[in-house]
Amino acid sequence: MLVGQYDYAIDAKGRLNFPAKFRDAMGETFIVTRWLDHCLAAFPSDEFEKVAAKIEEKGLVKGRNVSRMLYSSAVEVTPDKQGRIQLPARLREYAGLDHDVTVIGNRSFAEIWNTAAWNGSQESSDEDFTVAMEALDF
Repeated sequence: MLVGQYDYAIDAKGRLNFPAKFRDAMGETFIVTRWLDHCLAAFPSDEFEKVAAKIEEKGLVKGRNVSRMLYSSAVEVTPDKQGRIQLPARLREYAGLDHDVTVIGNRSFAEIWNTAAWNGSQESSDEDFTVAMEALDF
């Protein structure tokens, strides 16, 4: 299970140190793609297959826009010996990753955020969290 929050800086070559605790769960190579709220998602290959299966269940017509977005932007990454992954410019631009980056665990996958955007999203998180938990009837 991927949990926790890790803060890093992306280097001038677009490389990001990926948390060691997450690398073990992700496998030797994994998928990074655009995600919700202008962040990126990093999926172990088997988890990305599960997402693909859920989209496929909706049918080609209903799932086409999500399918296009996920697959066209997806890249397979392999951490180097220092644990860094290379993020293509188009993904860095989409998520606003220019320097400070926050990587968070989200159970079966990780999210990669611009740190300022992540911090901004957390400003109202207590109220949002309460509403979401109530909607789930916890």
